[in-house]
Amino acid sequence: MSSVTLLDVRQIPAPLRHATLFDLFLGLPAGDGFELLNDHEPVPLQQQFQARWPGQFDWTVLEAGPAQWRVRITRQAAGKSCCGCCGG
Repeated sequence: MSSVTLLDVRQIPAPLRHATLFDLFLGLPAGDGFELLNDHEPVPLQQQFQARWPGQFDWTVLEAGPAQWRVRITRQAAGKSCCGCCGG
């Protein structure tokens, strides 16, 4: 990984957090990533990443509570899909 940004999502209003993280992720070249710092386990966020970008990111838990969670999300090269029609 060549570049890592630390984003403390506790400083972002809750309704804007996921959109901010998605925009950051989409702007990354393959191999780059960011670390997010949060006050709770980001399970819904991980599920959304899996639904939107299966196989296109690595999710590494660096710190697992109880006071804070730190996760590194790294963008991977997009994999080939079966036919391209479903995005799978």
